[in-house]
Amino acid sequence: MFSGPLADRQEITELNGVYADGVVRSDAATWGTVWAEDATWDFFGQTFAGRDAIVAFWEQAMSGIEAVSFHCVPCMIAVTGDTATARVQTQEFLHMKDGVTRAVGGMYEDRLAKIDGQWQFTHRAFRIVAEYNPKGE
Repeated sequence: MFSGPLADRQEITELNGVYADGVVRSDAATWGTVWAEDATWDFFGQTFAGRDAIVAFWEQAMSGIEAVSFHCVPCMIAVTGDTATARVQTQEFLHMKDGVTRAVGGMYEDRLAKIDGQWQFTHRAFRIVAEYNPKGE
């Protein structure tokens, strides 16, 4: 499940760390650095194209969240030259501004490229695997 040069796989793991750091700190500048300029993000079947559109949507989505704890674990990384695919499991605890708290376990299916010597996401598709308290019940 893990294949390709270890150094590249480590850089992709660290890229996921930067992503998580941006989420936890609600820092769009940090979070946006992980995306290729022409990346796409499939978020619950809605596709956003281009880094600017992805970051703008994310900022809007994050505006309803008071605090978030976000953990991600790459469970598969396959590197072939300057491209890679990955599968990343996530766990989030979200405290919404309306007082609702949710726990979400998710999965990213990723495509990446090494651009100017740096790994970036070229496509991420997210789906929920399990969720607790999705509607504040």
